[in-house]
Amino acid sequence: MSPNLFSLSRSAYRQCAAHRQGGSALIIGIFVITVMFLLAAALINIVEDADTGLTQEVWGTRALAAANSGADAALAQLFPLNAPANVTATCTSVANAWTPPNVVGFHACSVSLSCTSYAVGTVTQFRINSKAICESGDTRVSRQVEVEARG
Repeated sequence: MSPNLFSLSRSAYRQCAAHRQGGSALIIGIFVITVMFLLAAALINIVEDADTGLTQEVWGTRALAAANSGADAALAQLFPLNAPANVTATCTSVANAWTPPNVVGFHACSVSLSCTSYAVGTVTQFRINSKAICESGDTRVSRQVEVEARG
């Protein structure tokens, strides 16, 4: 056997082994790309869920502020500042709804009010219920505040 023939067979063997490894590198590449795609898809879902949660939280805070403001407005109707001392407070002076001002924090919100009165001994007590609903697109959030006062 000549040394040339031995070296040719060795180089032919190396080429054949490199050819077999090229196929496995392709499979590894496809696997890595697939794993990266799945990680990116999971990250997109996590960010989307966080965005939805933040939107719900912001609209919930707006609804709570609107419900508190509605309860304040109902109390102001029930016990007006300039009322004479001999005027008795009644639930008939409280409106069924309060329209929030047209400002950024209250836009797309509506507030409904209810007032009930009951006697405890000689004292009349009032329960004011204020429910605010704020909505935008698919997001609809409501908050409810209950206030008790006595006259």
